[in-house]
Amino acid sequence: ETLKEKLLLLLLLLNVLNNAATVDIKDSNGMRPLHYAAWQGKAESVLMLLRAGASVNGVSQDGQIPLHLAAQYGHYEVSEMLLQHQSNPCMVNKAKKTPLDLACEFGRLKVAQLLLSSNMVVALLEGNGRDNTPLHLAARNGHKDIIRLLLKSGIDINRTTKAGTALHEAALYGKTEVVKLLLDAGIDVNIRNTYTQTALDIVNQFTTCHASRDIKQLLREASGALQVRALKDYWNLHDPTALNIRAGDVIMVSFGQRHFQSWFGRTI
Repeated sequence: ETLKEKLLLLLLLLNVLNNAATVDIKDSNGMRPLHYAAWQGKAESVLMLLRAGASVNGVSQDGQIPLHLAAQYGHYEVSEMLLQHQSNPCMVNKAKKTPLDLACEFGRLKVAQLLLSSNMVVALLEGNGRDNTPLHLAARNGHKDIIRLLLKSGIDINRTTKAGTALHEAALYGKTEVVKLLLDAGIDVNIRNTYTQTALDIVNQFTTCHASRDIKQLLREASGALQVRALKDYWNLHDPTALNIRAGDVIMVSFGQRHFQSWFGRTI
């Protein structure tokens, strides 16, 4: 950003603040000064506009409020400021995405943590009747840290949209590490989408990338696995390769050729 651009922005702000009628003036896209300040991460400008009475939940033509823009571009301080001024994190834009959806889609971990700390966390994670969930968007784009955050926050790992589960998304977009993460977290590999396809069906039909071979192998192994629940604790301190479990643990038992044993397992 050049000195000239900074001066122009300052002059615009002074003009807006000196004329209360223009604090929420819209351009041809329905964007207001607060939208632009949030988009660019200008915390001081955002604060000045909010103090001048700018609408924190003003909507642009594409349904965006300033918090959508701050979240998408990872502006933590601005996002925090907007939330403190009662910005609504559950607002959806015309693409049916919340600010949390955008933070998860674009890998903005700190902003996602901030949004999930709000008292609307349950509503943000439920996502009833929507085509996307934060988990689907993070899986599609390979953001493992955000997936871990969402799972820790209590999102339903098996939540299904028309396209299927987050596993369908990760498989389709060739995100091998995400597929591993979701399988280790206990996602149901046999769930079918609206078109009766499992994640393995998706890979077989639509992907040709190198990663798809590894994903196919992971999904085949998981498809032939059993989930069982331990009835009692089992510990073997003398065998470092033993599977140590507690009563109530869910164990994924797979049958395959990965080890010399006829079966292998892991807790989930």
